[in-house]
Amino acid sequence: MIRWRRGEVVRVRREWPGAMELDVTTEDGQARALAYPALVGRPEPGDAVLLNTTALAMGLGTGGYAMVVAVPDRLPQDPRGPGHLVKARYTPLQATVLGADEQDSPFHDVLRDADSVDGMPVIVADLHSALPAILCGLYGTTPPGAPDRPAEAGEGGAEGEGGHRSSGRPPRVAYVMLDGGALPAWFSMSSARLRQTGWLCGVVTAGQSFGGDVEAVTPHTGLLAARHVLGAEVAIVTQGPGNLGGGTRWGFSGVSAGEAINAAAVLGGRPVAALRVSEGDLRERHIGVSHHSLTAYGRVALAPAKVAVPVLPGDFGRRVAEQSRPLGARHELVEVPVDGLVEALRGSPVRLSTMGRGLDEDLAYFLASAAAGRLAASLLSSGS
Repeated sequence: MIRWRRGEVVRVRREWPGAMELDVTTEDGQARALAYPALVGRPEPGDAVLLNTTALAMGLGTGGYAMVVAVPDRLPQDPRGPGHLVKARYTPLQATVLGADEQDSPFHDVLRDADSVDGMPVIVADLHSALPAILCGLYGTTPPGAPDRPAEAGEGGAEGEGGHRSSGRPPRVAYVMLDGGALPAWFSMSSARLRQTGWLCGVVTAGQSFGGDVEAVTPHTGLLAARHVLGAEVAIVTQGPGNLGGGTRWGFSGVSAGEAINAAAVLGGRPVAALRVSEGDLRERHIGVSHHSLTAYGRVALAPAKVAVPVLPGDFGRRVAEQSRPLGARHELVEVPVDGLVEALRGSPVRLSTMGRGLDEDLAYFLASAAAGRLAASLLSSGS
């Protein structure tokens, strides 16, 4: 189940908030490794490290690191301060965090009786790679940090193409990370960068995931924390990086997208479903509208949502519209024009990539995600 190796750190390749990428040597040769300093301390060149090389041996793409389990000769200090929420429970690396909804939290009183997100739009997507594309559609050509400008005629009503509100101020957006993919939020360079640039007001890690600005027990308290702790006006819910799938109707971790629709609805939010669409995936079950979206939204989501159907050109666009049609039995299908969204996507502060494919290699995927952001922006202005 676990492939263990001993190694030695050669150099630190790069760092981002919460994570370090290393070069290490092992009996199998040199490899890339990833360490989370909050869990194992800070490895330095020359340190001996204990590694889990299972994903590396399996060739799991972006997840194919040797994971640093310990720096045995220089263990970190014992944790200090409050925090009784245990995540990655009963694994060798279970960690205690301060949950926003536990009794020692300064936010406990706020969340104890909280029962609504007050109509907040909640955008739900299958894959983590949708996160920056959704934000591009939500902000459009006026992202956080850009000079405010008034909406112009023909730019989508009072919102404008960018989805910025009539006040000219972009909305505060929080990311609620589910535990179907990576458990540490630190693994995501994208969310770290989006946080640094102000495109996200914070990250909430829900369930067994951890490492966000705010920790929550469930997706429900994650959404409540996004609204009442971070002051978000929009929440985006996806898995962390990575996606587990067995090629069957029900055997994939993205069924959590349907469950997130239910959570948003029961808390008085306005769920917006982003379709997983691809023209570049070689697997038939993901061409057009992925079977993941059709199952998660068509079978798992019991509450109605607004499903963003991107208006794409040609035969492929007609295929997407036709495949989406059965979802209309339970949800409201909203056709969303994609004009201007390519330019918005090119303005992303992080690299756009899904399953190794970039913007130009699978444009339809990113347009569909951005369309959900544009739809949510329209809800902020209309209040509907």
